[in-house]
Amino acid sequence: MRPRDGARRRPDHERVLVTSASVLSPLAEELDGFTEALLQGRSGVCLAEEKTPAAWLHGFTLDGWCARNLADDPAGATGLRATAGRAAPPAQTAACVAVQALRAAGLTAGPRTGVLVAGSNLALDHQARTVRGFQRRPGALRASYALTHLDIDTVGTVSEVTGACAEGWTVGGGSASGSLAVIQAARMLASGWVDHCLVVAPMAELSDTEREAFRRAGAMSSGDGSRAPHEVCRPFDADRSGFVYGQAAAALVMERADTARGRDAPVLAEVLGCGQRLDAKRGTEPSSTGQVAAIRAALADAGCAPEEVDYINAHATGSVLGDEIEAQSLRTVFGTATPPVNSTKPLVGHCLSAAGAVEIVATMAQMRAGACHPNPNLDSPIDDRLGLVGRTAVEHRIRTALSSSFAFGGINASVLIRAA
Repeated sequence: MRPRDGARRRPDHERVLVTSASVLSPLAEELDGFTEALLQGRSGVCLAEEKTPAAWLHGFTLDGWCARNLADDPAGATGLRATAGRAAPPAQTAACVAVQALRAAGLTAGPRTGVLVAGSNLALDHQARTVRGFQRRPGALRASYALTHLDIDTVGTVSEVTGACAEGWTVGGGSASGSLAVIQAARMLASGWVDHCLVVAPMAELSDTEREAFRRAGAMSSGDGSRAPHEVCRPFDADRSGFVYGQAAAALVMERADTARGRDAPVLAEVLGCGQRLDAKRGTEPSSTGQVAAIRAALADAGCAPEEVDYINAHATGSVLGDEIEAQSLRTVFGTATPPVNSTKPLVGHCLSAAGAVEIVATMAQMRAGACHPNPNLDSPIDDRLGLVGRTAVEHRIRTALSSSFAFGGINASVLIRAA
């Protein structure tokens, strides 16, 4: 067995750090409040208008967010409203978390700052509402829809409000998009392409059509009324019935260690290793083989043994098949002595393309707190051999953590991070 803390030692110009993070969720719109809600096991899931459990960003408006978060920067608030005011909601949420993350990092973005936007097909509800409006009143269609329906509008919006103008694009990989964007940012930084990278995971919109399709496919739970809305999402529980949709956005500022040290930046965590593998299979069914390969690739990239991992933030959506396959994957990699395992999705819902980034932020929040948030709906674990956190938070020093995201189409991504 290798000695504890045996991760690969990279030179500072190859080490990648997370120097700030931000979040916009039904639980909170700042990191401290988000951390407190997680540890309390407080859920943002409620009944939506169509009587389906979901974690909605009810009440979010650009003006309201600016009033609460940019009261000390009226010029910045004015600029944010002017740039993002007519953008689709995903781009608006992306702009907010991007600005917030840069402020927390004490960083002014510029020609060496890249932008990666996690996700694709982000503004589906915006598109559906516009199509319905066009059918009723064709003459009322705004010419700006030519831009607002495109994912690249989010890249442009974030770039304009922040001033970041190095490389940038969208990173699409379904529910793995947030993790994939972090992986791509780490590679860009380590290669020297950019000095700083802003990873932004916008709220992913679904229209009524996509939500109904997910329900018919058996992936999304409708809830049968026998449980309260916040009890419907039940990862790793024998009585699970599918995921619950969530709306949230997150952003991370990432930079090389030499750059961060040069400006005396705060540090939340270091990205130790990354792994991404495909199943070579179309469809919705997960593959343990691909998941195991991605996790092991992240461990190998970091030079870490499985026993060096202190905590696992699982993808765990509450899917009947997905959770069983993921449990099998964790047993394969970690044996019967897994570190504490939890899922953030019962609290914030499944945020789809934003999920990976939101959950990496949740992982860093737990690192800072020295505790693991509960699995609040875990009554009958499907596997007692996993180190599943119970229904209350537990104190636990987290030095090295694994966060994984597994998407339809056989896209598997794992990120290994270490506390500052």
